[in-house]
Amino acid sequence: MCASRVAVAAPRRAPVVPLPAFRAGPVRVTRALPSDTVNVAIVGAGGMGRGVAQELMKLPDVRIIAVADPAAAYQDDFFYKTLVGRLPLQAEIEKHYGAAIPGFRCADYEDFRVMLQREPAIDAIVCATPDHLHAYVSIVAMRQGKHVYCEKPMAHNVREARLMARVAAEMGVATQMGNLGHAWDGMRDTCEWLWDGAIGPVREVHAWVGAARWHKGMTATPTDTPPVPADLNWDLWLGPRPVRPYHPAYVPVRWRDFWTFGLGAIGDFVCHDLDVACWALGLQDPLSVEAFAVGQTAPELTPHGEICHFEFGRRGRQVPVRATWYDGGLQPPTPDGWPSGEPLPGRGSLFVGDRGIMVCPGLGAKPRLLPEALMQSYTPPAPTLPRSPGHHREWIDACKGGPPAGCEFSYSSRLTELALLGVVALRTRKKILWDAAQLKALNAPEADAIIQGEPYRQGWELPG
Repeated sequence: MCASRVAVAAPRRAPVVPLPAFRAGPVRVTRALPSDTVNVAIVGAGGMGRGVAQELMKLPDVRIIAVADPAAAYQDDFFYKTLVGRLPLQAEIEKHYGAAIPGFRCADYEDFRVMLQREPAIDAIVCATPDHLHAYVSIVAMRQGKHVYCEKPMAHNVREARLMARVAAEMGVATQMGNLGHAWDGMRDTCEWLWDGAIGPVREVHAWVGAARWHKGMTATPTDTPPVPADLNWDLWLGPRPVRPYHPAYVPVRWRDFWTFGLGAIGDFVCHDLDVACWALGLQDPLSVEAFAVGQTAPELTPHGEICHFEFGRRGRQVPVRATWYDGGLQPPTPDGWPSGEPLPGRGSLFVGDRGIMVCPGLGAKPRLLPEALMQSYTPPAPTLPRSPGHHREWIDACKGGPPAGCEFSYSSRLTELALLGVVALRTRKKILWDAAQLKALNAPEADAIIQGEPYRQGWELPG
């Protein structure tokens, strides 16, 4: 699937800041044969981890043989309205496979590193932890020759994203970011229509989602110190971050509202809703990024909403384009020709070209052209992009020596970098002039700390 991207400009490779070398020796990745079963371990057994596990359990050539999570069990009031954590997921996995394999057992661990040491049969892992652990978990696994599926955003800062892509290439492992819409036919239709010139050269892109901050009324980081739940290893949950007291404001899910753990709505959804623009128009290495926060109340808290502008220069034959991101209920202006009285979809992408407008609702629904006369007269081109066998199927096929998955790390790192640069602009409150090759905000030296990320706690240094 990656070969289909030859229609856009090839990426420039930028240097990654050197990190301490990982002390394990080189590992040769041995891919499974097409008839083999892929043994998968889940790292992070909350809402997203459980969701990916349930999808993988539908595939006949997958076995989930281990689960790791610092939380044994807790009530999920967001995704499933039930108990989640490693023990409930372990029980669900054993029940599923036990129906066909009497006595099937799924191992459970607090620490994924111990799991990797004790379960040599693991071929691949799913990283569904909070954002601040994505790079560490993924790189440790890749350096041990494991294939990796990582939830979005792929990384917590630009340095991590570049490093993850580099390590994946060095190790030759199969990777995929959890970007479900990338596998949908509507996203391929959008790319093909734009490449066909359906609306002419595209000079503006808008993408939006209604998501906002979880903590609506919080104005400062909590200072009280309630007891740590008995079934949570809080120090392990913190991982590379400095020690701080436990608080239920962080766990579960709402860690997204704190810059040290998450990246707010822009980090959560840019990888979804700017994906089609990134793919179709080759959006990478913006010249500048400028962001405006709505309702930010404390330095460590993410805003309630934001608008972010990305300026891109020419990319091969593509004309310069301005892309704007909206969240927290903010949306672009209603485009000319949009039906009167019909609201814009709650999330989507909008392309403004010289000959018309294209609106793409949701994550990958079929595109719509404006004015209506253009939609009626347009004849879509014959498909040129391979249609996906399914987002999770892509990754498993890649683990077994098939073509790379659609959101493998060389692509998803560049997509994620757009979200991460939006975060840099938000937190510095400056229009960032970006030098992608040098990994620098030319006009904001204070941005280096955000680009490079927080120092990792001793014992959790990021393996390079």
